[in-house]
Amino acid sequence: MIPALILFAYVYLTMFLPNVGPAPDIQIEITDERVEHGKYLANHVMLCMDCHAVRDFSLFAGPPEPGTLGGGGEVFNQEMGLPGYFVSKNLTPAALGDWTDGEIYRAITSGVSKDGTALFPLMPYYHYAQMSEEDIFAVIAYLRTLDPIENDIPPAQLDFPVNILINTMPIKASPQPKPSPDDVVNYGQYMITAAACTDCHTRMERGNFVGEPFAGGNEYPMPDGSVVRSANITPHETGIGNWTKEEFINRFKVYADSSYTPHSVQTGQFQTYMPWLMYSGMTEEDLGAIYEYLRTVEPVANEIEIFTSAQ
Repeated sequence: MIPALILFAYVYLTMFLPNVGPAPDIQIEITDERVEHGKYLANHVMLCMDCHAVRDFSLFAGPPEPGTLGGGGEVFNQEMGLPGYFVSKNLTPAALGDWTDGEIYRAITSGVSKDGTALFPLMPYYHYAQMSEEDIFAVIAYLRTLDPIENDIPPAQLDFPVNILINTMPIKASPQPKPSPDDVVNYGQYMITAAACTDCHTRMERGNFVGEPFAGGNEYPMPDGSVVRSANITPHETGIGNWTKEEFINRFKVYADSSYTPHSVQTGQFQTYMPWLMYSGMTEEDLGAIYEYLRTVEPVANEIEIFTSAQ
């Protein structure tokens, strides 16, 4: 009896899932305004261009290498606490040229590829599923304008049992209207969802949340053996409880200063995966709204040692 149930479960998981429905039949008009907004979202909020590029970790905060933006190739693996080996996909027209707008929309918001296979939520599609359709349309319009980069990306290699359970992960998109910036807290919640701040600033083990939201402590081993940990960004004194809005905004905007150049990082020196340079392009209004939302979350006492050197 038990072997039969296992066989049934296996057949169901591999043959009938994922089941999020067909890609929507949409054709997105590419306008200058839409492309510019999509560029802002993809580069400075959702950070599509941060993951879907190759980052140079010889420099502080690992800025994308010139000529790789959108082309994919960044590696994410078991050493980072993930259940498999993943390489970010090529998002330029060289790879997505034969995808419909609906297929791209479904991949971003539901986690299902053009061929119907499930995508691992390293790309936080469960967050993007809650964004307004117009914001996602803008990102797609922007992707259509990228310079094509020929880059053949190898398929993901998932560990057991995630290689089977991945089919249960895709979800149906549930787009939400974007709050007015005047509705500061709700607008901030929308922006922090788009930026997927929860994912880094909540402790995870093998892809599952095990810590308090926004309380930090997620560990990221660096190539030299050092370890960087995400900060506590709850309004507790061990987090950002003593920060003013101006201090919060300036923490990002210092990297947008025209005089700032990423410095070289040597073995054992402080390094971070936090893409400060890309987030620094977020508007002060959007950063301020995120701050106001974070003031409303549950304060969590969690003193974080941000960096442990290998030396």
